[in-house]
Amino acid sequence: MNNRFLITSAILALMALVSSNLYAQREVLDRVVAIVDEGVVLQSELDARIAEVRANAMASGQPLPAGAELRSQMIETLVVESLQMQLANRMGIRYDDDTINNVMQSIADQNGMTFDEYITALDEAGRYISTREQIRKELMLRDLQRGMVNRRINITDQEIENFLNSEMGRVTMAPDYFVDQTLIPVGENDPAEVIAAKEDFAAQMLEAINEGTPFEQVREVAQRGATSNPPTAFPVSGGELGWRKADGLPSLFVDIVPTMKAGEVRGPIRSPSGFHLVKLVQVRGDINSLVKQTRARHILITPNEIRTEEQAEQLINTLHDRIEAGEDFAAIARQNSDDAASVVAGGDMGWANEGGMPPDFEPIIDELEVGVLSEPFRTSFGWHIAEVLERREQDLSRQFSRQQAENTLRSRKFDVELQNWLIEIREQAYVKISPPRVAGNP
Repeated sequence: MNNRFLITSAILALMALVSSNLYAQREVLDRVVAIVDEGVVLQSELDARIAEVRANAMASGQPLPAGAELRSQMIETLVVESLQMQLANRMGIRYDDDTINNVMQSIADQNGMTFDEYITALDEAGRYISTREQIRKELMLRDLQRGMVNRRINITDQEIENFLNSEMGRVTMAPDYFVDQTLIPVGENDPAEVIAAKEDFAAQMLEAINEGTPFEQVREVAQRGATSNPPTAFPVSGGELGWRKADGLPSLFVDIVPTMKAGEVRGPIRSPSGFHLVKLVQVRGDINSLVKQTRARHILITPNEIRTEEQAEQLINTLHDRIEAGEDFAAIARQNSDDAASVVAGGDMGWANEGGMPPDFEPIIDELEVGVLSEPFRTSFGWHIAEVLERREQDLSRQFSRQQAENTLRSRKFDVELQNWLIEIREQAYVKISPPRVAGNP
């Protein structure tokens, strides 16, 4: 018995020693460097962040503070992130895997890779899981900050008016134009017949564009022709000018581009350099536009726990027949419609801007004549019958300009208010930071 006891004791002691060593190794590999309310910051997180900051600084040639100061700054950054993530989780801010995959697909597209190629590259670098979690974290923090900070920002009507009436406001509110151009150069010593031929060639290019050939493709074909042997076209240059205000456009285009519609191409336009074809690709911030609006009413019948799909379809057909027979649409809607937003108004949905209705509902409404009752139709919401009451074009320039001004003012205040909010949550939190690890000690 004594021998068995000694052997058992030795085994237990050995197990305790091994367990202690393994625990010590784990502690060394990933120790807690800060307790943050109900969460922690781990040494592995700190090491990864410091490595990332150092790599970015090296790539950009930016100096970094000394080791202790850098460690302190990174811990503070991770503490504030932890507080925000805890708050985001308590508020139920979540992003599912499909959303993360969509973001990763966009990143792959921007890098000229397929989704599978991007995933493979991350796998080979050992960064697939960490990249997914970083994307999820950034999305959650973005939504949290928007929600928490925007509610602290108040933009008054007077601030909006002052901004709209200021010189800075007029410059900021001016539209941005994205312009592409093609140039057929004309040399100083070109004879008149060559200049005429180049003008005719520019007109042929414009004709091809108007017939449906993409602007960029016409330029590329001309460029290949100019370098072929023998050449089949005149030299051609050009390209995108990017986003610019009107006063930032080449002087030749200043009076032309603001009068164009998105997608329109004009030319040939003569300048000392040659003949230009100019395309307005897109306009951003143009507030001078009419908006198509529709006022419609509908009755919605949805399948539910006590009404099958067949019963819902049968009921909507019955209601349709009653209205066709002369009964009042509004009265039937108040008695039967499952749309809580419009039932009290007799199914009247009010004025809706173009594109403001559900995507599987709006096409049906667009096809209806004013005052004509639709046939029953199915959408993702259930079974409908609908009628268009009125259509109009409304000038919402004033509303759009005020909204744009408010967005600009809010954006200017956001960063300052974000820092104030982060300071507040940091001051209110319980944070305990561990002292730096000393070499040789776990």
